[in-house]
Amino acid sequence: MTMTAPKPRPKGRPGYSETHPRIEATAPLARGLVCTACAIWGLPPEVTEAAAVVMAELVANAVRHASGPSVRVTVDRLDDDRVRLAVVDCAPYRLPDLRTPEDEEQSGRGLVLVEAMSDRWGYDRLGPARRPWGKRCWAELSVKQVAL
Repeated sequence: MTMTAPKPRPKGRPGYSETHPRIEATAPLARGLVCTACAIWGLPPEVTEAAAVVMAELVANAVRHASGPSVRVTVDRLDDDRVRLAVVDCAPYRLPDLRTPEDEEQSGRGLVLVEAMSDRWGYDRLGPARRPWGKRCWAELSVKQVAL
């Protein structure tokens, strides 16, 4: 898998997006996109680190629970105070389920991390209401600008 330099969105709010195969190896690529976007926007390291973890968890959920050959990852600067991370997949009825896993469980903590590290998160079904074709799982993080 090769990665090209991300291209900014040509119009509208600042943002970046890439489409990748729905495989585990996509998580580091998505983290890289987040880190690149945050660096370009001059965001503090703690915001970048939190955003990278949240994106990796959103991708991991799509890899494990969605369907289809690929996912679309996006990083958007909604305004000076917020960054929105999202993963689009083709499983409109496989919705994220925040639960508390038992101590001995090997997985199931991804959304717990997303909940803890983001200001808010959720999902949107995509397509017509009667026949959605996919969903977007997203999380928003607050940006605390550090005065220089």
